Amino acid sequence: MTLPDVWGVAAIATKFALYLGILVSSGTVFTSLVFRLNSYGGTSAWFAILGLCAAILSFSLLGANLAGDASGLLDGELLALLWSTPAGTTLAFQLVGMTVLIFGLAMGQPGHWISALGGLVAIWSFSSVGHVAGYDRLLLKITLATHLCTIAFWVGILIPLKELTSTEQTWPKAADLGRRFGLLAVVLVPLVIAAGGFMSFALVGSFNGLVSTSYGQALIGKIALVALLLTLAAANKFRFIPELHKKSPKAAKNLTRSISAEWLAIFAILGITALLTSNLNLPM
Repeated sequence: MTLPDVWGVAAIATKFALYLGILVSSGTVFTSLVFRLNSYGGTSAWFAILGLCAAILSFSLLGANLAGDASGLLDGELLALLWSTPAGTTLAFQLVGMTVLIFGLAMGQPGHWISALGGLVAIWSFSSVGHVAGYDRLLLKITLATHLCTIAFWVGILIPLKELTSTEQTWPKAADLGRRFGLLAVVLVPLVIAAGGFMSFALVGSFNGLVSTSYGQALIGKIALVALLLTLAAANKFRFIPELHKKSPKAAKNLTRSISAEWLAIFAILGITALLTSNLNLPM
């Protein structure tokens, strides 16, 4: 693996912000819609703005990378050329998706369906660029979109759950929210594993490619972090949430710590994903 130059590092950091912005804003909308949560529109909007800014900067960095210096960031002719490529299509999906999401949030509770549609459009954008886009297989792109929607929904529950756990008066609401999410997790967890496994096999192709290449080794690290995330989620579902139903202060403290650990794992997973899609080539 070659070390990225300054533009490569900037691309990785920007993609991290892009993934974080789109997944958290979309996931918060998804969970607010499913669980009828009303007070997280501001959070979703801020992350959507982060996603918008990161999408534009990520596109501009492609111009800088081609030009070899900062002039490419604002080179109209070069950026116009890039607009006609899949990178331009991806940016269009992301701009439309995040704008529609924010517009729906401005409408309040009735606009959550519109916001959710915007989130889906933005998430679908990732099928137009990156390693999956190199495969002319609709099934693979649908699998990626399903995988990301499931992860977004998972991420989206963490903010309201942690907030409700922070105050004793809202512990019953936190416990009920955690219980209801746990029922859906019975479907979500196998879906995440199946979709991730299918895409990994399709992209890497062999066990040797997994263990002997930089891409495969980074993917192993990502899988290990996902396993940690699943372990933390299992602890929440089978231990901390049931104990929180009994208004246990220790359970509330443990659940808060577990959610913080989940966030750290998610940040690491998104960081590795940004590295995989920016600086590492698929095994030959």
